[in-house]
Amino acid sequence: MIATNKISVSRRGFLAVGASAGLVVGFHIPFAGDASAQTAVIPEINAWVVVRPDDTVVIRIARSEMGQGTLTGLAQLVAEELECNWAKVTTEYPTPGQNLARNRAWGNFSTGGSRGIRESHDYVRKGGATARMMLVQAAADDWKVPAAECRAANSVITHAPSGRTTTYGKVAAEAARLTPPAQVTLKDPKDWKLVGKRLARLDTIEKVTGKQIYGADLTMPGMLNAAIKDCPVFGGKVKSFNAAAIEKRPGIKKVLRVGDSAVAVVADTWWRAKTALDALSIEWDNGPNVVNSSASVAQMLKAGLDATDAVVGNQNGDAKTALAAAVRRIEAVYSYPHQNHATMEPMNATARWTPERCEVWTPTQNGEAALAAAAEAAGLPPAKCEVYKIHLGGGYGRRGAVHDWVRQAVDIAKQMPGIPVKLLWSREEDMLHGRYHPVTQCKLQAGLDAQGNITALHMRISGQSILAGVFPQNIRNGLDPVQFQGLNAEGPEASIGYSFPNLLIDHAMRNPSVPPGFWRGVNLNQNAIYLESFLDEIASATQQDPLALRRKLMVSHPKHLAVLNAVAERVKWDVPPPDVGGQKVYRGLAQTMGFGSYVAACAEVSVSNDGLLKIHRIVAATDPGYAVNPQQIEAQVEGSFAYGLSAALFGECTQKDGRMEQDNFNTYPVVQMLHMPAVETVIVASGGFWGGVGEPTIAVAAPAVLNAIFAATGKRIRDLPLKNQSLKRA
Repeated sequence: MIATNKISVSRRGFLAVGASAGLVVGFHIPFAGDASAQTAVIPEINAWVVVRPDDTVVIRIARSEMGQGTLTGLAQLVAEELECNWAKVTTEYPTPGQNLARNRAWGNFSTGGSRGIRESHDYVRKGGATARMMLVQAAADDWKVPAAECRAANSVITHAPSGRTTTYGKVAAEAARLTPPAQVTLKDPKDWKLVGKRLARLDTIEKVTGKQIYGADLTMPGMLNAAIKDCPVFGGKVKSFNAAAIEKRPGIKKVLRVGDSAVAVVADTWWRAKTALDALSIEWDNGPNVVNSSASVAQMLKAGLDATDAVVGNQNGDAKTALAAAVRRIEAVYSYPHQNHATMEPMNATARWTPERCEVWTPTQNGEAALAAAAEAAGLPPAKCEVYKIHLGGGYGRRGAVHDWVRQAVDIAKQMPGIPVKLLWSREEDMLHGRYHPVTQCKLQAGLDAQGNITALHMRISGQSILAGVFPQNIRNGLDPVQFQGLNAEGPEASIGYSFPNLLIDHAMRNPSVPPGFWRGVNLNQNAIYLESFLDEIASATQQDPLALRRKLMVSHPKHLAVLNAVAERVKWDVPPPDVGGQKVYRGLAQTMGFGSYVAACAEVSVSNDGLLKIHRIVAATDPGYAVNPQQIEAQVEGSFAYGLSAALFGECTQKDGRMEQDNFNTYPVVQMLHMPAVETVIVASGGFWGGVGEPTIAVAAPAVLNAIFAATGKRIRDLPLKNQSLKRA
């Protein structure tokens, strides 16, 4: 049982209270015909750095800001090598069209998989270092001295022998004319001044004052608004609709079909479009998937647990033979449901189409993918299209690989040439037409010897493949490598943190009609639940301390062990936690490795006699290699637990008659403040590699809590979410 209550407050209303003065960073959103959207009159030093005459430094960020702080972290990396005045740093997005025209000068625009820093740190730092060398060279040329005699710091260049100084702004124009150096040397981490510091985020003030423009806020001259309704049954189509019934309503401009499966209404305001659409009678051809349900999917997955068509993701030794010969066997079956991304801002895009050009303004996690989707829908080559990226009101993977809303917006705009049209999905449309966290089941079998040591482990995962639904070309011989996150063989990405003498981890692919997507944390989430909960089952069955058992299995996995030990040390694992409010508190552990980082957590919970769960504290340790901004890492860890606990406590999308049953937050709740524990973050930055921080700790939220619940109640919860379970003591 989980206590709930309801609150009602608008974002703008909450933010209107204002904020204290600070660094304000604006993002110019270019509109068609806006001269400032064209080539900047101030010359750039290189693709990453523009320096204005007043010494303002504009750092271009190709990755998307969706609340995770990527703008600030990447700007820190560039500014570190640039040696500029941080107080004068601002940022802007380059466009994917510019990236295409410049031979991908900014590299990858994709913002997902916690890759923003870990996969671009090298080249963005080189961008900053290159710009610094060019600025120094320009000053040296002006003074007619060797560049080696000059140094840069805080946007000031000094000629050491003479003491002469100049600023970046004064030499920027000359620096922009120079040929970039062929080789640059990056700083040693021990010499970092900005990286590793707790710097305030660059985008905070505009957000807390409500000035930040999101896609749903966007307006432009002559813009019309569109609401859309897609067939609620996956794979269904539009059979017919009576446009005449609503097209005479005030403000209605057009009622039109969008693709094979949707109907849109375009009006002068979105509300008029939406209410007219609600009044429109649409006859659907639901297609064959109308017979599908969560119960039928569960049966399909259950059959896969013992099927012979599984593909192997990781193995060593001979697990099946060792299991057959084991003195004792332990077996359990777990399951994980479909879940919605539930972004605060529903899907939206503004599009303007002419036979010569298509432009789209949209929140996207991948500007290049959005450009490709726009171009395909527009029937134009990408060079004649452009996407202007806007801050995201949440992404979590939904706005990354699949840009269905962009295609729809362009399709609508094509039917109204020359007019900008903003398509905004209703919350119900957003909930019913997501790309859902995949549904899976997992059977785990462990073989034990007479001393209780694990001799074999077999994990059979049965369920949905994200790649099969999103990037089927990446499936090789039936194998979806993403399926095994956190369970891979030893390596730099999502490797298992334990050694077993005999191991078999395989996957029986079973794909229901519900479309899958990359949901924040992806498959690491359920895989960590399966393995970490099952290890606790083994510890209980063999009367071993859960920490001690893990330590035995982690001797050859020092980085996994280091974060687990850091958590155990912080909570003082060997000392029972104090009671809270007369309730005895119990602990649970979990650890995993994903997105290049090592993470562990300990949850402290109490469960009342009537089954009311209270999560008091979670201590989390993370080793991302290098910690660019510790303050942001802490915020990310706290946010990831909010997301992970939402999933564990409430997150479930059920299917009936081929469609999802949850269509708003009244049927798909998320955590409120009353559910959130105190979160303590321990940063174990061991150096030598670059890991992500946005997603890994999500995966340890649920198993740490589930293991603590078992310690408190003796009940082993194997099926989420917890809202469906009774924790009342027998």
